[in-house]
Amino acid sequence: MKNFIYVAAMLAASLTTAQAHDVTKTALAYDTKDAKVTLVYEHPLPDVPGKSIKAALVEYGPGGYSSAHTHAKSALIYATILEGAILSAVNGGEVKTFTAGQSFTELPGDLHDVSANASKTEPAKLLAVFVVDSDDTNLTTPRKP
Repeated sequence: MKNFIYVAAMLAASLTTAQAHDVTKTALAYDTKDAKVTLVYEHPLPDVPGKSIKAALVEYGPGGYSSAHTHAKSALIYATILEGAILSAVNGGEVKTFTAGQSFTELPGDLHDVSANASKTEPAKLLAVFVVDSDDTNLTTPRKP
């Protein structure tokens, strides 16, 4: 009987806290909501033949998020939060919150599980700077279920 009550309580708790889409849970998002990505800078690295630096401005509306994704296999990424707060998780790790002025790195081959605005009421922006093979034109590829 105790087990039944415990299971019923856990089920009730999960139902009352469920949302249409909660990107902080372990299930990956395979869609995108209110996210805009704009390539804002591109330049070959003069001392590293075949490599370029590319920068993308990522803008999320309130509650916005990106699909789980990977980046170009050669990509080393430095991201800095420009406005608001961003939720991010890679390689099955914990979801972390980064606020304006904070930064994080993604390494070649990382699986970006969560990329989302932490706020349901305010926008958020980040600048992602890629060091990548110059011929890599597709910087982000959505993951499939």
